[in-house]
Amino acid sequence: IAVAVAKRGARWYVAIVENAAGDKKNKLRVGIPRALLYHKYGKLWEVFFRELGVNVVLSPETNKEIIARGARLSIDESCLSVKIFVGHIDWLKDKADAVLVPHITCLHSGEEMCVKFMALVDTVRNVFPGIKVIEYSVNAKKLETEAGSMIRLGARLAGNPFRAIAAYMKAKGAWEKSAREKKEAQAEKFAAARRGEKPLILIVAHSYTLEDNFLGRPIIDYLEKSGVCVLCSDRLDAARAREISKNISQTLYWTYHKELLGAAEYYKDSVDGMIFLTTFPCGPDALAVNLCQSKMKGIPSIIVSLDELESRVGLQTRLESFVDVINFKKCRKKK
Repeated sequence: IAVAVAKRGARWYVAIVENAAGDKKNKLRVGIPRALLYHKYGKLWEVFFRELGVNVVLSPETNKEIIARGARLSIDESCLSVKIFVGHIDWLKDKADAVLVPHITCLHSGEEMCVKFMALVDTVRNVFPGIKVIEYSVNAKKLETEAGSMIRLGARLAGNPFRAIAAYMKAKGAWEKSAREKKEAQAEKFAAARRGEKPLILIVAHSYTLEDNFLGRPIIDYLEKSGVCVLCSDRLDAARAREISKNISQTLYWTYHKELLGAAEYYKDSVDGMIFLTTFPCGPDALAVNLCQSKMKGIPSIIVSLDELESRVGLQTRLESFVDVINFKKCRKKK
């Protein structure tokens, strides 16, 4: 690793680390946007950089201002998730020495990531000329692994490959523990719901939609206040979900969409209804959701497509109507 770091050179990494070292009180500040893959890997990134002695600057939870920033800077064809990401980068650009933008194109052999993840680094550099980007690459086709890429990145930032290895191992352990706790909590919730009387609804959506403060969380909160037990599709084991997704499609190759389909297939006989939550105008989401609905006839479901102009009042009306339908069907079954 040390030899590889020396050959590749530290480029601008050295410059910003040296600038930070000039004043011991001013450590390197790495900005992490609280959007997209943060909702999957946020724990990994935060622990990793802090173990390297780097100051982590987190953008705030998504709010109207961030969405407005992102929408203003993005092209109309960008999906809402990308617009939100751009808004978070815009918030961070003057508050950090560099921003983290991972370049993740292929996690598993024979699968692909959505094109927005492949283009994310180029998107940020085009929208924000001159911005300093810290990136690491994951591409199973080129044998670029998360561990190798992050350790090389850590070695450049800390100047010590052994510290980078230790930082990654601790971060990976913290991330695995957090992911395991989320899965276990949902498994317990699922078991309790099946014994109870509350209607059970599965929200089928990506983590960056479900856990976003402006997108998924208000919907989950509203449903739970309405007496519904809510399950989230991203809490099922990812490898298991991808395998189960083959019951719906043998040819779908987007990794995260296979996980969505697998979760829907896994829970379909146990829930009272499903809500497919997408961000407009995501093409892969539209294809995957329509495919899923066509294979699951007889299960009450709705598609909620969110954009920056979404009316909260109108959305609540749709959710309220859907819950009424679920409760009505549940009452008829009892009779």
